[in-house]
Amino acid sequence: MDHRDIQSNLTKFCRKQFGGTNNVENLKHLSGGASMESWAFSFAGKEMVLRRLPDGIDGDDLDAATVSAISLDTQADLIELCRNAGVTAPEVLAKLTADDRLGQGFLMVRALGETLPHKILGKTEFAEALNQLTVQCATELAKIHAINVSTLPKEIQRADPATLLQLQEEAYRDLRVTIPAYDYAFRWLEDNIPTAEAPVLLHADFRMGNLMIDKTGISAVLDWELAHLGDPMEDLSYLCTPSWRFGHYEQEAGGFDSAENLIFAYETASGSKVDRSRFDWWLIYNTLWWGVACLRMGHSYRDGSVHVLERTIIGRRASEVEIDLLLLFEPMRKSESSKLSWHEKALLPEHGEVEYAEILNALIEWNKEKIMPQQEGHALFESRVANNALGIAQRHASWAGKYAENRNQRLANIGVSTEQLCAKLRHGEREIEEPEIWDHLRLSALERLSIDQPKYAGLKTALNKWSST
Repeated sequence: MDHRDIQSNLTKFCRKQFGGTNNVENLKHLSGGASMESWAFSFAGKEMVLRRLPDGIDGDDLDAATVSAISLDTQADLIELCRNAGVTAPEVLAKLTADDRLGQGFLMVRALGETLPHKILGKTEFAEALNQLTVQCATELAKIHAINVSTLPKEIQRADPATLLQLQEEAYRDLRVTIPAYDYAFRWLEDNIPTAEAPVLLHADFRMGNLMIDKTGISAVLDWELAHLGDPMEDLSYLCTPSWRFGHYEQEAGGFDSAENLIFAYETASGSKVDRSRFDWWLIYNTLWWGVACLRMGHSYRDGSVHVLERTIIGRRASEVEIDLLLLFEPMRKSESSKLSWHEKALLPEHGEVEYAEILNALIEWNKEKIMPQQEGHALFESRVANNALGIAQRHASWAGKYAENRNQRLANIGVSTEQLCAKLRHGEREIEEPEIWDHLRLSALERLSIDQPKYAGLKTALNKWSST
């Protein structure tokens, strides 16, 4: 469904729902949203947002991107319930039906503020909000967790840690991926799994990017599609997942504060004591969860269920999580890590024939100079995604061959293949305490991430910790 069809059908729906003969105006496809679409618009002087499934995706297909996602109808009901309980959630105005020819979705009041983390974190205009954000996040989570579970829509199901871990490993195995750091993470999580506690309502995607922030703090908690019942530490630690620090890697809580300060604020708001070992288990689980989610979203392009460019880029973000996991596991090792020899590689050749990386560089420049200046809104977002994809391909063309040689030599020295190393780490037959294995895991992660996303803040952190140069 194109922009014109959405505007026409949305106008008809709004007239039916709210009355009058006004037209939908200023319809804009908001950037981002890997599994849902958001459209901002105005009608009769009121600012609204349409939240809908993208064309070609049925509600039953959401599991291609997530482990468990609730329907949009249930999301709308849950948002209203939470709003009535004091959570800062947007007001839901209406739910769509099949007769409205807009797919599955609902309308809500458009909250004012900013969601893009790079426009919020570290910016002076949001200084007041950032000063309040730790307490506000803790308070919102405490309110969500305090909601009476007997009042929730029946579609919202319980998910205990053992079941969630099993589902994640099944999804990982189905993709036939071999990432040794992931296999070790599954083993560690299984060996240290916490006992299930009395379940509470979880937002389950509570992070920067899903919080609307204005100059004084949170103006709306958004994106409730993953809500379920479970351990409150799943929610609290999720905000500290490395991927959600958006360039401010050392600020564990969302890129704006320490985990310790967030935990203290949550204890104060909820009146409960946080078990740090349980928090840490969920932090590693959530980190791995995002890695598997990235792999699955990449696969959704391959199998055609969500055949869009952005999914391939998200699929490559699995290497970010590889670095994140190793940085989380490093303090658990009994021996000190040795320094690694790591040198910045030249991206483009200085002589000889034109290389494939140079052709890709020319495409990047052409897109940036000729195409992107003519785009706006979602089209500009897609152009940026295209350049990101070209950059990955360019770095792969320059470096992947040498990295493969290095990797194969290291594995030969260890005496295993990648598949064998994965299996041995998963079943406890080899350990990350072994220096040659630990060095191999770190170097492989650095090599992969330097191709996939060299600007990821975790790469800089890892190099500062691990590199001798």
